[in-house]
This record gives sequence, C-alpha cells and structure tokens, in this order.
Amino acid sequence: MPVSARERTRFRRTAERGGRARSRGFAVGAALLCAVALTAGCADKTDDASTIIRTTTKIAGAGVVGTDRDTATACPLPSAPDPATGATRSVTHTAGVSQVPADPQRIVVLTSSALDAACALGLWERVAGAVTLDGDRPQPMYLGYGVLKVPSVGPIGQPDPARIAELKPDLILGDIAPTAGGYAALSAIAPTVLVGQGGSWQSDFAAYAAGMGRTAAADTALRNYLTEAHDLGPALNAHQSQASVLRFTADATQVQGSETFAAQILADVGVRRPTAQRGPSFDIATGDLATKAEGDIIYVMFDGAAGEEHGTAVMESTEFTELGAATDKRVFVVDDKIWHTTGLTAARAVLTDLRNSLNGYVTD
Repeated sequence: MPVSARERTRFRRTAERGGRARSRGFAVGAALLCAVALTAGCADKTDDASTIIRTTTKIAGAGVVGTDRDTATACPLPSAPDPATGATRSVTHTAGVSQVPADPQRIVVLTSSALDAACALGLWERVAGAVTLDGDRPQPMYLGYGVLKVPSVGPIGQPDPARIAELKPDLILGDIAPTAGGYAALSAIAPTVLVGQGGSWQSDFAAYAAGMGRTAAADTALRNYLTEAHDLGPALNAHQSQASVLRFTADATQVQGSETFAAQILADVGVRRPTAQRGPSFDIATGDLATKAEGDIIYVMFDGAAGEEHGTAVMESTEFTELGAATDKRVFVVDDKIWHTTGLTAARAVLTDLRNSLNGYVTD
C-alpha cells in the first residue's frame, strides 16, 4: 500500500536538513563535471561530438544520480592469484571442468558481469577482448574510460569465435555458450569457464573469480562490500525509508522485485520496500501507480532511449506527479547499466548512489 502522508512527513523531518544540503552538493558537483568535460573536449581537437560528456541533472523533474561519478578508482590494483602447484588449475563450471592458467594474462569476456569481475579484481588491463553493448558506448561507463579501448569480439549475446581466436586469449569467461559453435568452439580456442545463468550475482562473481584464479581475493572483496553495505544502512537511517524501484522499457513500466540486482543491494543496506513491491517483478499500468509505485523515495531507470521516452511520458502524467514521492521531490533517475546489471563493481556504485540520494531531495 502507499506510504502515508504522515509517514512521509515524519521521514522528511528527520532527514530534510541533511538531505537538502546533500542535494545542493549534487548540483555543484554536476556543474563542475560539465565544466571539466567541456574543457577536455576543447583541449583535445581530435574529439568529436560523441566523445564529449554532456551532463543532465534532471529528467521530467527527477534528479539524476551519479552525474559526478568518479570512475578513476572503480578498478583497484591487480589482486594476487591463489596459490598454485603448477601452471594450470582445475576449475569446475556449468559446462564441465577446464584446466585454466593459474594466472591468466589474456582474458576474453563474453558478458558485462565478467568484465565487471575483472575490474573488481584489478585485472581489467588483462582483458584482451569483450562483447560490446548496444547504444553509444561499447562498455558500461561506470567501469571507467580504459575499458572503452578493449577490442570488440562482437555484440553481447553474439560473440564471433573468429575474432576471439585472433586475440589469442589464454582464458574465456562467459555465462552460456554462444550459438555460433557453442562451447566446443570456444574451448578449442582457449580454456573456457561458463558460470551459467540463474545464480545470485555474488555466486556469479565468485565463479568468474575462480576462473581467473582469484578465489581468495574475491572472498575478501565480497566481505568488504557487505561490511560497507551494512555500515551504510545505519549511517543513512535506511530502515526509515521505503524505496520504490521502477524500470521503464519502450512499452512497459516494470516494478523491480526482490529477485533483481537493485533490490538485493537495497536489502543489503537495510532499505525497506513498499508492501506491494516485496515479491517478484511485475508490470503496471499508469492507473496502478498510486497503489503499486508509491514509496518514500522512488528510483527510476530507463532501458535505452526508447525507455527514457516512455518513462518521461509516464513521469509527466498526472498519476505520477500526484504521487507523494513526486510532490516531496524525492524521485531520482539512476543509471540502468548499473542498477540493472550484476557485478561487484556495480554493487559498489549502487552503494554510492544510495549514499548520495537516500536522504536527499531534488532541488529547483
């Protein structure tokens, strides 16, 4: 059911002072980012229009989170490999057992989550090739600028074995075998580890790490993430907030349920969900917004340009603007490529977004 006006007012009184101050910081950070980006574009005359960052601070009245995101330290220094008795180690995965290098040097990744894992373990510079995403950027920007230079092995879901072979990898990481040649074609090129689908994001990260010979480093990284998440909750009074999470596609408004990546991070921090959103994901009509989308705060994400067009139309509707979170100026747009993916680096980025928005208000 919707959060009551009394509860919204109670929360506002406890968080308004810090939230408004934080929001003013967002605006300043965004302005600085714009200035830096435009200066960089002028300084390098080889840049074309597509390489210059243009920052948007509001969409349909909602504040955009992460405009001042610092990606310089997204990928840490290289982690140490697990102890090994030889040049290879045996790794069991969803497609069988593979003998992989104890410390791989040239890795091809077939999913964004595998690239995220390589980043989280400090091995992104060993990524010799990666599948690319749809849109204007071949790789998620939250991983930093360096990954944009990683050679493509084809679009996500359709990697080209010939391109992979040209890169001479010593390890291939993915979730399922591609249709072109399947697992046999990949394993003929290099040892291949496939983690399967349907597991938790943490188990997937651990499986990718095992393929890269970094089980111990992954365990440490996950513990550090959980410590940060659990410490963040009390610092933000997270239990006082009920956060609604919506994702707009070209033709649907989806409530992000408990099985989604975003919901799992919110749970780690201790942020509650509205009663209507405590089960699996589901689509809603605009007429259902009052009963299915209300919360103390609403996070929205867009599936590409078409999702943004549809989402903007919904957010400008009377049904949406009359929601308590909208009238309280507590609707925030978050990056779909962070909140609707899987990976430890992405999880850390979500924590940063929560730190910068959970107690915040959108300023005029």
